[in-house]
Amino acid sequence: MFKKIAIAATLALLASASQAATMQQGYAGFDAGRSSLDDYSGKYNSFGGFLGFRLNSNIAFEGAYRRLGSSGGLSVNQTAVSVLGALPAGGDFTQLSLYARLGYNQLKADGCDGNVCGVGSTSKALLGLGVAYEFTPKISGRVEYQKPTSDSSNLSVGVVFGF
Repeated sequence: MFKKIAIAATLALLASASQAATMQQGYAGFDAGRSSLDDYSGKYNSFGGFLGFRLNSNIAFEGAYRRLGSSGGLSVNQTAVSVLGALPAGGDFTQLSLYARLGYNQLKADGCDGNVCGVGSTSKALLGLGVAYEFTPKISGRVEYQKPTSDSSNLSVGVVFGF
C-alpha cells in the first residue's frame, strides 16, 4: 500500500514539476528609445539590454542596463532590477499583454557639463508601464514608458528573445 502511495505521489510531483518548468523561461533583449531629463533641454537617444526570468505568465524578474542619454561630454546610465506584473489581454488578443514594472534603479551621470566635471549618482524607485506582443513563443516585442526618477522619463521599443 505504501509503495502505491509513494509511486502516485512521485508521479504527481513529476507532472507538476514538468508543468512548472514549461511556464518558467529565461529571456534576454535590447531596447532603444528616447529619454528626457528635466535638468537638460531636449530629448536624448537611449539604448540598453536586459536579462529576465519569467516565473509564470503573470510575474517576471528583470535586470537591465541602459544608456539614458549623452550630450557633449556628459552621459547618464541606468542600472536596474525590477519585478514585472503582466496581464494577458485574452480573447482575440491572446498574444498581447499589458505589464507594470516596479523596481529599484541607480542613475549615474559621468563627464563634463559646461565647466563642471565629475561623477554623480542617485538611487530611486523605478516605475514603468508597457505593452508586449508575442510574435512567436520565443520572440516578442514591447513598448514601455519608464520613470527612473521624478525628473526623468524614457520611452523605448524593445525585442525579447526567450531561451
